[in-house]
Amino acid sequence: MDYFLTEEQQMVRDLARQIAVEKVKPVRAELDEREEFPTDIMKTIAQADLFGLFVPEEYGGLGKGAMELCLAVEELSKVCLGVSTSYAANALGTFPLLLFGTETQKRRYLPDIASGQKLVAFGLTEANAGSDAGGIQTTAIRDGNEYVLNGTKQWITNGSVADIYTIIAISDKSRGARGASAFVLEKGMPGFSFGKKEKKMGIRASITCELVFNDCRVAMDNILGREGMGFIVAMKTLDQSRIGVGAQGVGLAHGALYEALNFARTRIQFEKPIVSFQAIQHMLADMAIQVEAARALVYSVARYMDGGGKDITKPSAMAKTFATDVAMKVTTDAVQVMGGSGYMRDYPVEKMMRDAKILQIYEGTNQIQRNVICQNLIKESSRKQ
Repeated sequence: MDYFLTEEQQMVRDLARQIAVEKVKPVRAELDEREEFPTDIMKTIAQADLFGLFVPEEYGGLGKGAMELCLAVEELSKVCLGVSTSYAANALGTFPLLLFGTETQKRRYLPDIASGQKLVAFGLTEANAGSDAGGIQTTAIRDGNEYVLNGTKQWITNGSVADIYTIIAISDKSRGARGASAFVLEKGMPGFSFGKKEKKMGIRASITCELVFNDCRVAMDNILGREGMGFIVAMKTLDQSRIGVGAQGVGLAHGALYEALNFARTRIQFEKPIVSFQAIQHMLADMAIQVEAARALVYSVARYMDGGGKDITKPSAMAKTFATDVAMKVTTDAVQVMGGSGYMRDYPVEKMMRDAKILQIYEGTNQIQRNVICQNLIKESSRKQ
């Protein structure tokens, strides 16, 4: 379908597609096998100014919106979700600064983020704080003009490779979730170190590791918003970033569909290409319907966000949930269409199916998203009565 992209949006899409095909595709299997962070590819993305897509022009970025970010993420995800996660996590870590940073903080950090000189990570999740984000136990105790952080963050994308970290910690235990605050930290701060690097089912080119804080002192100037706003910072950040996860789902599903389609055109059984069999045709048709429906929803929500939509919580949750469920279904069906070949590492759909699962888990499981959606429906219904 023609989504009537602007000329600039087409340029973003085409540039990301070129990087995906020329730079990512030849090495995706090797990166996955070696569980290696795509350093050279990140440098190429930086040279293409794609890290600055969502950063305002006054801080060295291109000043674009959710739609442009979705287009770039989608194209990278068509080829390798591990690489697209490494890229998209940069936006996740940057949104707290964009939404709640002071002018001084923005001028200090955003130019290096926009240029790709420094990568960013977002630290919310802990061993006992996953779906229950309010259960974080990392503390930030005020000591004069500083906060002292202690605790551990778990499963942090871009952990250890990022230079800038936005961290949520409890500054007032007596207030529960309302006692959380958000901070900007930098790699190399005394008391800030990294734990184990996780070995994952999929997205193996993306680094995931623990962040460890042991009496890490952070200046008051590094707080985002004000003390006690940490939970709001986290939720508003995730509202902004989930559309990118939806775009990942669209891209991954698209990539898997066309791998399966191209295979079905050349695979001969019973003296015919298997694409000629109605059972295969119906599977491919359903896959295509699902991909296009997911893309339409993601693009619609992205444009709503860019147009100044006031309440994006429900639509962003919808886009994330639907598109990532589609990615899981379509990648599974792609393996089925390709049969034994699809199960082998010689073909990319094996990796695509492994990668797809995380989309239903990170940045809020799809079960939690359904809770969020229904809670918003109930609120809307109450207001209308």
